[in-house]
Amino acid sequence: MGFPALSDSFRLSRLGNAKHVASCVLDTDTYNEVDDQFALAYAMLAKDKVSLEAVYAAPFHNNRSTGPEDGMVKSYEEIFRVAEKIAPVPEGFVFEGSRSWLKDNGGKPVESPAARDLVKKAMARSDQDEPLYVLTIGAPTNVASALLMEPEIVKKIVIVWLGGQPLEWPTAREFNLFQDIAASQVLFDSGVPLMQIPCTNVAEHLRVSLPFLDTYLAGSSALGDYLTDIVHKYTNDPFCWSKVIWDISAVAWLVNPGWFSTTITQSPILNDNFTYSHGAQRHLYRVATHLNRDAIFRDLFTLIRG
Repeated sequence: MGFPALSDSFRLSRLGNAKHVASCVLDTDTYNEVDDQFALAYAMLAKDKVSLEAVYAAPFHNNRSTGPEDGMVKSYEEIFRVAEKIAPVPEGFVFEGSRSWLKDNGGKPVESPAARDLVKKAMARSDQDEPLYVLTIGAPTNVASALLMEPEIVKKIVIVWLGGQPLEWPTAREFNLFQDIAASQVLFDSGVPLMQIPCTNVAEHLRVSLPFLDTYLAGSSALGDYLTDIVHKYTNDPFCWSKVIWDISAVAWLVNPGWFSTTITQSPILNDNFTYSHGAQRHLYRVATHLNRDAIFRDLFTLIRG
């Protein structure tokens, strides 16, 4: 399926800093680990920088689910458990997502309430509006499906994706990317304005230990206690252990792009064997190369502590 051709100048204008409070949606495999819960809380609490319009449950499959559909349903339920500790959840705020993976990168989308809502919200924006930011912190099945349903949304949105590995890495393989490689290929190939936050050497700096959480988060609020508790339950061997809370990076980039070092380069070709190829004629995109771990956690924990 063809996508509208965007100029690199338009694309780069969209990949600059948001001029006002950024309208966004969050696409999250919330029950996959324990980091999406922190990201959801961040997106809901950072109201002076972020206006969260909807949350989409993304599919996942690991030892916490029996398959992508089960992962999506468990994520949908977890969204409510977290969100309700912050504020009552209005009707039409949380949407179920894809129940299967995308079968190929140019074919039929996976229908879901989440994908349909993303198309609806994106297409409601005029050409003069600032873009809708799509914070994607799981397998991008819902988002890729929306792009395939209505290619015109490439003109209306900016995708901020926590996924993949740095371009110089010998493999692109990473959980969000390899869960649905066809959907990941759509992100790189569609020409949509894309900000990628790789995991190795970038988002992986966003680590917490149990003593860190017990000192700065536990006892601060019902939300703080819940987030601390799920991380405690995540390990049976806490000695010298830390947990990466990398999904908060997508929200943090909207809150303060100054916490990130990024570069503009050609969007890579994502091969079926989970490697990147590079071509000089590819469209431009933005990729993160470093982030300020301490500033991000200070901001997030301040919000959670109230």
